[in-house]
Amino acid sequence: NMRGIILAGGNGTRLYPTTLAISKQLIPVYNKPMIYYPLSTLMLAGVKDILLITNPEDTGYFHRLLGDGSEFGISLNYAVQTEPNGIPEALTIGKHFAGQENIFLVLGDNIVFGTGLTPLLKNAKDNHNGCSIFSYAVKDPKRYGIVELTKDNRVKSIVEKPGNPKSNLAVTGHYMLSNEAINLAKDLKKSARGETEIVDLLLIYMKENSLNHNQFSRGFAWFDCGTHVSLLEASSFVETIESRQGYMVACLEEIAYHNGWLSSIDIERAANSKYRRTDYGDYLLNLLGNNR
Repeated sequence: NMRGIILAGGNGTRLYPTTLAISKQLIPVYNKPMIYYPLSTLMLAGVKDILLITNPEDTGYFHRLLGDGSEFGISLNYAVQTEPNGIPEALTIGKHFAGQENIFLVLGDNIVFGTGLTPLLKNAKDNHNGCSIFSYAVKDPKRYGIVELTKDNRVKSIVEKPGNPKSNLAVTGHYMLSNEAINLAKDLKKSARGETEIVDLLLIYMKENSLNHNQFSRGFAWFDCGTHVSLLEASSFVETIESRQGYMVACLEEIAYHNGWLSSIDIERAANSKYRRTDYGDYLLNLLGNNR
């Protein structure tokens, strides 16, 4: 089994003034809050128990949006990160939540979409040992953590924002980790920018030969919504998919319904109350073939 952790803290300074009063993960990506997208990734992987880590002042807003998760067929817990001390701190914060389970840690501003995403995630989860990372080819590798692979697809190196990139494969904000990551994370030293670094944790797994690599290949889209441009690109992408195909990206109730976590009665109730007279509600009714 695997438990999910979403790190949705941080100050979103690169998005000021938009994020001066509201968490970045609550702002919309096209027609739903950003947080829906990483939640959908965990749900597609079959992860049902999820811890959401936010800034202290934002917890109430997330709770108002998502509640205890039961409306989406999942179980949501909340915790806070008081200072942006780095991604690995999410593991320390989530120690009691994770218990003895493995962890799928997702960053709250990472959106991934593509055909075959569900089997890719489920396969990585079912064959999981050590740590599994997910990469994506990018045009500007100097801006990302870059993974270099051997000929047989093993990880050879990971370098954060390399001056001289050895590949164009960026490590995305999706990390499947063995339970020992919790102990490893608490011993990490802070880097020059005053945070513990996820790359340092990944390198420990690499040295132990237990770092597995999966690629979101050409047919996928991955967005890290840290800037106004990437936010707009993600919104445009989602709008294109939805308006052309009629499918909704990151519709949490739909994923829960397909996973067998919500019944048709649950879907109908949501469509006729919470989402009454909205496009979202109409979409849910269409799912059931109930065009009324």
